[in-house]
Amino acid sequence: MADLSGPTSERVRQADGFFETSGYGRRIKFTFLDDSLGRALMRKNVTGEEYQALRKYALHWLAGGFAGHLGTVDLNRILAFNPGAMTGLAKTEKQAEHRRIYSQARGSIGIRPALVADHVACFDSNLTTVGIVLGYRSPSRGREKAVELLSEAGYRLVRFWNERH
Repeated sequence: MADLSGPTSERVRQADGFFETSGYGRRIKFTFLDDSLGRALMRKNVTGEEYQALRKYALHWLAGGFAGHLGTVDLNRILAFNPGAMTGLAKTEKQAEHRRIYSQARGSIGIRPALVADHVACFDSNLTTVGIVLGYRSPSRGREKAVELLSEAGYRLVRFWNERH
């Protein structure tokens, strides 16, 4: 059964206006865009097409297993080496394919735009933090450069995904 009650008022308040609604009556659908990439879209720092290309890029990063796994921590074995775990290697052929596509996409957009795309789309870092990572002391100048590089990465990814199909 579908949950038709919608989000809680606390969740809507937490989103701080970064959401879209569609539908009518009891069938209103909420799409929350309060992650860093969604906020960039809502603030018109990236176009809808660039947003979709960056989301696809992040999807391949996630499906490639670069985010790591959510497991438990065994404090007795925290520094233990386990060669059977294949740490850092793709676990399946599908995961290896996602890693290959992500790597090709990353190579096609350049080093600095890829750094910004990774931080915003994959790691969910905000643009001010990315500006600091880029080496800017001024938060506003760093954010401005991060926005520029994010948009450039999105534009290049749109071209990359279009060439693949």
